[in-house]
Amino acid sequence: MTPSSLARGGLDLGGTKIQAVVTGRAAKVVGHARRDTPRRGGAEAVVRDLAITIREAAADAGLRLSELGGVGVGVPGEIDMGEGTVTQVANIEEWEKEYPLAAELSNALGGLPVSLGNDVTVAVEAERRYGAGRGLRSFLGVFWGTGVGGGLVVDGRLLRGRGSAGEIGHVCVKSGGRRCACGLRGCLEAYAGRAALEQRARREARRRKTVLFDLMRQRGRDRLTSGIWLRALDAGDAVARDLLDDAVAALGVGIGSAVTLLDVEAVIVGGGLGERLGPSWLKRIEKAARPHTFFHTRPVYRLAELGDMGGAIGASLLVPARRGA
Repeated sequence: MTPSSLARGGLDLGGTKIQAVVTGRAAKVVGHARRDTPRRGGAEAVVRDLAITIREAAADAGLRLSELGGVGVGVPGEIDMGEGTVTQVANIEEWEKEYPLAAELSNALGGLPVSLGNDVTVAVEAERRYGAGRGLRSFLGVFWGTGVGGGLVVDGRLLRGRGSAGEIGHVCVKSGGRRCACGLRGCLEAYAGRAALEQRARREARRRKTVLFDLMRQRGRDRLTSGIWLRALDAGDAVARDLLDDAVAALGVGIGSAVTLLDVEAVIVGGGLGERLGPSWLKRIEKAARPHTFFHTRPVYRLAELGDMGGAIGASLLVPARRGA
């Protein structure tokens, strides 16, 4: 790291994992760390583990924490970026009220500046600048993991709206349908998010044979991660196949309708499930979207290029850059 560059920290807070990076010039990752998202203890436990993870990433980069220009955090919740607060995080247990995340994490990091952004919005910005969205004037980013998040690039710029532009996971795909963790009914996330799929898998396991939970125990997990779903598919598990087919059908409705409305050049699919399932499932999503897409507006479909670190890389971009960074 040269004296003229700025090391920036980025944290991606997900429903199952915390990913941390330290980036240098052109958002190049120079250090990283990862740990599971705490299941208990609410926001206070999350702050503790966020602080631990970014310290580990700084150490991996050979830097002291004080050498970072700041830390950005991508959060899956309702965010007030000006106040640095997060109100609702649907996929993290025991976090049900407004919490001053930026201030509390800054305190835990010895006063280091902390900036917040939506987890998927920052990942989409990273893909726009350094990944699959390079050179595109418009695209819809869909990140399929614990939930279903989205972000929009229009006329070469990230569209923020009033703070929740691109939230495709909470577009209704079935009127009066399943209740989503956000409180609404019929949301795409309630049909395709990994957390919702796990709930359905537990019900299905009472009446149909499945290897999903055997694999979960063998891997020492307490949740059905993306890797477990992939292994179940490889084992020919019918429950995993049927539930993921249903999820793809719901993604098709949401994405196809959004594309018809927005007429974007591309759809970029990322997230734990999107990336782990890969090109063949991307083609299935595209096929499922076609019946819901006005034929003149059909875009190209691409997988996100930045992988698991994309959200954390995008979060690091929230830290103001210095000359030479």
